[in-house]
Amino acid sequence: MPILKQGDKLGQILIKAGLLTEEQLAKALEVQRGTRKRIGEVLVEIGITTEVDVASALSRQLGIPYASAASGLLRPKKGEGLEQFIPEEFARQHLVLPLSKTLNSLTVACTNPLDLIAMDNLSRVSHCEINPVITTKADLEHAIEQFYGSDSMLREAIGQSYELAEQEEGPAAEAGDSLDLDRLKQAAEDAPTIRLVDLIIRQAIKERASDIHIEPFKDRLSLRYRIDGVLCEINPPAKHFHPAIISRVKILCKIDIAQKRLPQDGGFSMTMEGQAIDFRVSTIPSLYGEKVVIRILAKSAALLDLSRLGFGAKELAAFKLAIHDPYGLVLITGPTGSGKSTTLYAALNEINSPKRNILTIEDPVEYRLQGINQVQVKPGIGLTFAAGLRAFMRQDPDIIMVGETRDLETAEICVRAALTGHLVFTTLHTNDAPSAITRLTDIGIAPFLLSSTLSLVVAQRLLRQLCEACKEPYEPVQEIRDRFHFTEELLYRAKGCEKCSSTGYRGRLGVYEVMTLERDLRNAIAKGSPAHVLKDAAVGAGMSTLWDEGLKKVKAGLTSLEELESVVLLDR
Repeated sequence: MPILKQGDKLGQILIKAGLLTEEQLAKALEVQRGTRKRIGEVLVEIGITTEVDVASALSRQLGIPYASAASGLLRPKKGEGLEQFIPEEFARQHLVLPLSKTLNSLTVACTNPLDLIAMDNLSRVSHCEINPVITTKADLEHAIEQFYGSDSMLREAIGQSYELAEQEEGPAAEAGDSLDLDRLKQAAEDAPTIRLVDLIIRQAIKERASDIHIEPFKDRLSLRYRIDGVLCEINPPAKHFHPAIISRVKILCKIDIAQKRLPQDGGFSMTMEGQAIDFRVSTIPSLYGEKVVIRILAKSAALLDLSRLGFGAKELAAFKLAIHDPYGLVLITGPTGSGKSTTLYAALNEINSPKRNILTIEDPVEYRLQGINQVQVKPGIGLTFAAGLRAFMRQDPDIIMVGETRDLETAEICVRAALTGHLVFTTLHTNDAPSAITRLTDIGIAPFLLSSTLSLVVAQRLLRQLCEACKEPYEPVQEIRDRFHFTEELLYRAKGCEKCSSTGYRGRLGVYEVMTLERDLRNAIAKGSPAHVLKDAAVGAGMSTLWDEGLKKVKAGLTSLEELESVVLLDR
């Protein structure tokens, strides 16, 4: 066996174990350059080796035990006080898990026992000698969740809020409105408040929430997360903490904490586990105090990848063809919360280039895109969609994105820009693609202008995805088969498990109705035909409706029939 030293780097260990060549290591080091990732993570990501190979090699060469999830070694007993030696926050940050303690020796699962600094820090935190056990990152993260519980820190902080509320006396315990400004600032900057708000936000991110709702009522505070489009009740802090929580959020946004009678908007950013996250905040005065909603905007590369949004193959090809056209008008339609902005950002991300001048006007700017000039609407000072668009036309644009077309003036400028050789993206609130055309003619756009400028119309919805860990197959009854023309033997439905918080769903995907402008359809638009005539013409030309596209996802086992019926209207 090759001689290995404790100070050897992982790459050399894998080479000595015969799992890696010098050339492969050089390639991985090149990929690693400029990132903060460990070489082991890079090797796994680029497919040279696997997590299990890395852990097994380290185990053999260092003589340290390897523990997999299946072995049962990563399930430490609860109630023995192990969490006192390694607090949850430290365990999650450094990816370590206490397994057992004998005298002054603490057995700990980790992914990289060669990280001597981390091992020394662990020894200092626990006041014990460290006996490491090697495992993979995936198994260790799951074991940490199982041992500490995904929301234990938040539960603890919320419990402490009730204890503090009982201990404190005076007007603060009765109502937040009676607090003077100095006391409000002090309460917002107290350690318990800072920790509580931080944990509420971090837990929401872990739960994949898109929004956090903090709402005061007469005798209680409500805390809800919107997960996969559905609001879920979370155990709330004590009502006593409401003024301090609101003030803390306002301080993060740099908005006026003394103003409680008018709505306010703001935002802030933070980094969690290497991921940059933006937050958009809105406050309104309600009967029992201020309500705050925090929108979570994760800057994920996957989020802006067109191929991962849910388009069918034919629909994606048509959409890509339209967004690469040199000019024209592309409409995205759907109700609030249907993912229109995400589709627009993904389209801009696809066509973004230093050779193009891309301008957007939005309300609000949800994601910051590198190399794109983004403008925030500010009606209070006269910066409306129409005013911004008029200015854009003097900025030598190639591509313009308008967050929403709300009035005739904005619609006219969009059409005029498309007519004069620009590619224009905008959104409308309509139920399907053909209705977008009648909406524009209803507000005053001439049908002949639409027939000559429109490139594509997309209607979309978001469907919850069935949890892959627990979705269950079933045989649909004959009535369902006949009604929806199912030929499949089995469909899938939601069941519920620990991974999806017993909802049966995890994540969402888009369902898209893509209407291309064929000659017959353009002629029908120019004649001012009603929506049902346009829809018949589009379907006759090969358009697949929202319902048909949703059924394809039901048949593929990606979502359930119940979810589709709750989101999309059946074609009639």
